[in-house]
Amino acid sequence: MPTANKLLIVDGHAYAYRSFYAIRHLNSPSGAPTNAIYGFIKTLEKQRAVLAPTHAAVVWDGGLDAQRVEAHPEYKAQRPPMPAGLEQQIDGIVAYLQATGVASFCRDGVEADDWIARMARRLAEGASVVIASSDKDFMQLVSPRIGLLNPNDKSEKIWTDADVRAKAGVAPGQIVDWLSLIGDSVDNIPGVPGIGPKTASELLNQFGSIEALYARLGEVKSERHRASLQAAASAVRRNQELIRLRDDLPDVPLEEVVLREPDEGRLRELFGQWGFKRMLAALTPEPVQKALI
Repeated sequence: MPTANKLLIVDGHAYAYRSFYAIRHLNSPSGAPTNAIYGFIKTLEKQRAVLAPTHAAVVWDGGLDAQRVEAHPEYKAQRPPMPAGLEQQIDGIVAYLQATGVASFCRDGVEADDWIARMARRLAEGASVVIASSDKDFMQLVSPRIGLLNPNDKSEKIWTDADVRAKAGVAPGQIVDWLSLIGDSVDNIPGVPGIGPKTASELLNQFGSIEALYARLGEVKSERHRASLQAAASAVRRNQELIRLRDDLPDVPLEEVVLREPDEGRLRELFGQWGFKRMLAALTPEPVQKALI
């Protein structure tokens, strides 16, 4: 059913990190770091100007998924702690989101990827959805109703099925299997030795899925690849469960992510606190109180 609703879902920590490392040595008048806050605000403002969403949500990581860690104790274990200078700015970004009328979500033990997936799949029934993130896991969600805005793509276009195929060589519905074969170093998930992205694409285009690939393993031409796939069979099955985004989280109603009117008084307070003079000047001037005669 056609709808004018457009939902922007932002991967919160991904853009906070990106802003933190893109902008250096920016501090408030009190000396507190504000580089991540400033970069996040400017990025979100640009996204809203380009996409003109009617609804928006920023989703934050609430920690690692216990089931994934149990299945693979090394899952994301190589990641260093969040830099202290960034950590102390997250509350400020959330305060800005609240003041500017954008919904913000975080739940202990829930990874942002899973919540974004649940939100995108369900709310696509009533809105076209754009997910803003560079995480390749989100390619599995792309559909006629769900697109990706990848900050690493300088064209700034919304990725569709065709863009996923151009990047990975497979359809969105095959991305879980593709990543399960090649692994994901960012999440510390090892792939099948000797199976790179191109070979994985060729195998999935030939067999269609991991299930069919292993059912017809004898048809794989390369003896080296056959042996490697056979030895890694259990790891590949585990990878599928690690990479497949979960869909068993509570629903978020569409009305909960509608863009609200900004609280300019609060924004004025925050911009003044952070020393963001241009942002402060761009707000509607406060009404001047006439003196009583």
